[in-house]
Amino acid sequence: MYLTDRSAPVKAGTDPARRRGPGRTVAPVVLVLGTVSLITDISSEMVTAVLPLYLVTTLGFSPLGFGTLDGVYNGVSALVQLTGGHLADRVRNHKLMAGLGYGLSALCKPLLLLAGSIGTLGTVLALDRTGKGLRTAPRDAMISLSAPAARQGRAFGVHRAMDTTGAMLGPLAAFLILRAAVDGYDAVFGVSACVAVLGVLVLVLFVPGRQPAPKTDEAADEVVDEAVVADGRQPVRVREALALLRLPPLRALAGCAALLGLTTVSDAFVYLLLQRRAGIGEEWFPLLPLGTAAVFLLLAVPVGALADRIGRRTVFLTGHAVLLAGYALLLWAPATPALPAAVLALHGTFYAATDGVLPAALAAIVPDRLRASGLALVGTSQALARFCCSLAFGAAWTVWGDGPALAGSAIGLLCCAGVASIVLRPAETTR
Repeated sequence: MYLTDRSAPVKAGTDPARRRGPGRTVAPVVLVLGTVSLITDISSEMVTAVLPLYLVTTLGFSPLGFGTLDGVYNGVSALVQLTGGHLADRVRNHKLMAGLGYGLSALCKPLLLLAGSIGTLGTVLALDRTGKGLRTAPRDAMISLSAPAARQGRAFGVHRAMDTTGAMLGPLAAFLILRAAVDGYDAVFGVSACVAVLGVLVLVLFVPGRQPAPKTDEAADEVVDEAVVADGRQPVRVREALALLRLPPLRALAGCAALLGLTTVSDAFVYLLLQRRAGIGEEWFPLLPLGTAAVFLLLAVPVGALADRIGRRTVFLTGHAVLLAGYALLLWAPATPALPAAVLALHGTFYAATDGVLPAALAAIVPDRLRASGLALVGTSQALARFCCSLAFGAAWTVWGDGPALAGSAIGLLCCAGVASIVLRPAETTR
């Protein structure tokens, strides 16, 4: 039932609008949120595409210094996700919390023009990630609540495909701006700020406001003990959200997401490694994320639909096996012209098999009224683990070099994937 929710029956008491949704029709709210994410990702990926090279070559950061900043970039978002998810459930207004998150990130973009030290950059990036943390769980909750249980993977796949379209256009825009502008990096940061504001406007104008109060039913009673189940009209309390950790399937998902995140090398490090390994010129560096995004875009919807049919656990773990293959190419494959294409293809496939599949797997576990909190718990465990990985990888690169650091991550990922396959196996027998 939990990770292989291929034929989940519609429970009595389910919202009729959700029950009668056409088999292959995507809810309008998914498309609108996908548009918001598309625009916002153009803005954020413009910055992400140039930031590693800007910090390492222009500002002279060491791999350890960059790893610290990259860890902050991911770690702050992880901590704030819990707050954003709980507040969205408590006020029962997912749009409000998502809007605050998108707005804060938009405000941070022009501040990058003033940041020149590790302390200032760290503060700006922390604020930007605070915005991401506030918006992620409420946004995913809106997507989850708009789709029937048997179509969760497809709904998230459609959203991630639109999101990734922005991730493709962002690096391309950064590349063109760097080639055309005299002060290329400042121009990238300035245009990024303008695009981010547009994304906030689309959210405010076109995403529906308050969602109807979800009904509590037998499924919710199984998830949260009667002692902590409140009337659906009452605000969600912190102890209700924390009570979700008593669920074995949710604990398994959160634990495995964290375990695998500990050995998932940051995208920025993957691109830096690929640039060095393949001898790619600095002027082409901003286009590397474009390769990952293109593959993600092509595969997000079909892989999400596949996860609905054959099991989300299987697809999720297969994605990490694909990532391991990418690490192996970076370590041992000859530096041929085909190497960048192969590594980026594997990197994009990894995201298609994991990024939307993980929240889709939670749909059958967490009741509607605690959906954002449940998503935040699992997302936070994963993001905190990746924060630790960024710090550890940056330190290992500084001390031992990039090759041994990546080899250690590859060995760790192999071991963690083996453990995760055992931990998640019991869920596969339950429908």
